[in-house]
Parts: sequence; C-alpha cells; structure tokens
Amino acid sequence: MLELPTSRDACLALDAADPLAAHRDAFALPPGVIYLDGNSLGPLPARTEAVLRDVITRQWGTDLIKSWNTAGWIDLPRRVGDRIGALVGAAPGQVIVADSTSVNLFKVLSAAVSMRPGRTVIVSEPENFPTDLYMAQGLIRQLGDTHSLRLVGPDALAGALGPDVAAVMLTHVNYRSGAMYDMAAVTAQVHAAGALMIWDLAHSAGAVPVALDAAGADLAVGCGYKYLNGGPGAPAFLYVAERHQASFAQPLSGWLGHAAPFAFETEYRPAEGVSRFLCGTPPILSMSALEVGVETVAAAGMAALREKSMALTTLFAARAALRCPSTTPASPADAARRGSQFCLRHPQAYAVMQALIERGVIGDFRTPDILRFGFAPLYVRFVDVWDAVETLADILDTGAWERPEFHARKAVT
Repeated sequence: MLELPTSRDACLALDAADPLAAHRDAFALPPGVIYLDGNSLGPLPARTEAVLRDVITRQWGTDLIKSWNTAGWIDLPRRVGDRIGALVGAAPGQVIVADSTSVNLFKVLSAAVSMRPGRTVIVSEPENFPTDLYMAQGLIRQLGDTHSLRLVGPDALAGALGPDVAAVMLTHVNYRSGAMYDMAAVTAQVHAAGALMIWDLAHSAGAVPVALDAAGADLAVGCGYKYLNGGPGAPAFLYVAERHQASFAQPLSGWLGHAAPFAFETEYRPAEGVSRFLCGTPPILSMSALEVGVETVAAAGMAALREKSMALTTLFAARAALRCPSTTPASPADAARRGSQFCLRHPQAYAVMQALIERGVIGDFRTPDILRFGFAPLYVRFVDVWDAVETLADILDTGAWERPEFHARKAVT
C-alpha cells in the first residue's frame, strides 16, 4: 500500500501519479463537490446521456419494436449479467440482471429453501440490511410459518449452523460499518453444515474484488445503482452457481423465465439455466444505463481499484483520528477487513452530515449515529479525502452543525 501523505501537497502529488486518475473524466461530476456517497448512489457516467439519447431517439423513436432484435434489447439481462459476473468472479451464464435486489433476494431465498427440504431455518445477522430480513420474513409468512429466521452475530455463526438450517444469508460488506466477511471461509463453514450460502453484494460489486465461483458460493444478489453507477433505481442482479441451475425453482414464474416466451404456451416451463430467474419484461432504458456504468468500472480492473480503495480509506481513518477527536471509528481498523467505505460515530451524526452536505462534502447518515463515507477509487482523489476531513473538522470545531436547519429530518437520510 502507498505511504500515507502527510500534507495536502503530498495528496496532490499522489493524485498526479495515480494510474487511475484518467478514469475520473469518465464521470460527469459537479464542480465544487466531494462525492463520498457512491456507495448509496454512484455518479453519472459521462457516456450515459449519449447512450440513453440513442436508445430513446433511434432505437425506440425510429426503430420501434424492431429494436428488441436489431438493438439486442432482449439480450440485455444476460449480456449485462455476464459483464457484472466478470466483476464478481462468476463465469458466464451464472449472473443475470432483473428486478430489484429485494425481489431477487426473495427468488433466491425461495429457491434455496426448496433445495433443502426438511430444513426449516434461515440464518442471518441482526446487522444485515433491513430489506434482506424483511424479505426473509415475508417468505416465511408465504410458507405458512413452517420456517423461521434465526439472527446471530458474526462471532456466533458457527454455533447457529445446526442440521435444521437450510440457508445462510449475509451481506458481504456491512452497510453500516463496512466490515467485510471472508467469503470463502464463511461459505465453507456453511457448506460443512449442509446449508446453502446466499451473499448480498450490494456494497461489494464494483467496490472490492469478489470471487463467487472460487469461494464456492451458491447464490448471490446485488444492486446496480451503487458502485456500478447504473443510476437511481437501476436494475439489480442475481447469481446462481452453475451446479444448482438444473435443480432450483423460483417462485415468480413470469413469461420471460419461460423456456419459450414467444410460444405463448398456457403452462409454465422454466428456461434452462439462470434465465429462469427472469420474470417480467426488462426495463430497457435503465438496463442500458446500467450497462454503461458496468463498462466504466470494468475499464479500470478490480485489483487496481482495491489497492487505491484501501489507501483512500486508510488515509481518511488516519486524518479523522487526528483532526476529529469527537468522533470514533465504526469500521474495522484493518483495511483488508473493510469494504470501500469508512464510518465514524458522532452523537449528532445526522446534523453533522447535513452541515457537510451544505459545504459540498456528500456522504450519508445511518441511524443512530453513523457518518458513512464511501470511497469509489475511479473518481475520488487523495486530495478529496484530505479536504473532506478538514471540512468535517471545521464543522465539529466551530459547532456549525448546531444550526436548526441541520436537525430537520428529511424523508431520505
């Protein structure tokens, strides 16, 4: 890892020598903004506007319905899925783009439970992202409460893996703290208990190296609007290991998951492979935007992104410890054990974050007291980290966060 800079000029020198520096130009970043919220919404890739204009004016406006064939619209879920697969260590034919993360999680949870008859427990952790827990709870209700959800902390996972466990569902990088699981070790532990392993890659895909195939993962889901820069509400993706593709059944048997959608048969016949996880007609505009975002990330390579990511978060952690003593770290100290984010605790975190945003440093707040900062190496610079911490220090030192308007809660925090 790079030696940490000790001055703003040293940060500028690192940025000048950064092999990823040119990738910043691939984004339409507003001037005067330090954007550290790419782990909630990635910024707009510069090519997206032109691509969508072509999709709208030529493919849709001129070629009309022909574009399902001539522009390859019908292939988008699989094409973009394979491109995401390359970023998460999945061979072609195992990742497909469809629906939202929540809907996809419902699909893979249902499939996992059906592949482990006689086992009635889904294991997760209380710090998992709430939608993951809600979808598990909804599935359990659909099953007539014959199954249950068992929540345990990371250190208690081994003791929770009894013969009654059908599947374990964990988020690879914790949304609140940034703590990252050892995917291969946890997957092996789950398999030793006879259960299936489901990974949520929402804060991993495009941010940290992931090796689903090498780790022996069974199923996974992830979203397209964070580090993949697909835009607000971008479609999500799911992964099904090839060895499971002949034996799973998903609960949402829509027409595009049919073996022959345009045969318009009365009875459902599932498609071969991961395509059976499709359901309804794909959203072409948003999938086209997601394809640009994925290509933008793929152009840099995950190894280079990870190296810079760890350097950025390490610099942020060191500077925050020095300049912001009223905060405490909420992320692992070891860069190798966290994703591409770093979080701080402060009793007035919401107001502090609003004050930061007002000054052009955009992170986000997570209840009850988390200041969360995401570091996307494609466009975040070392000088951005330096300036962000200096701005935070000034807000804390001067009490600028005390202004009443910074305490008014907005609908989205």
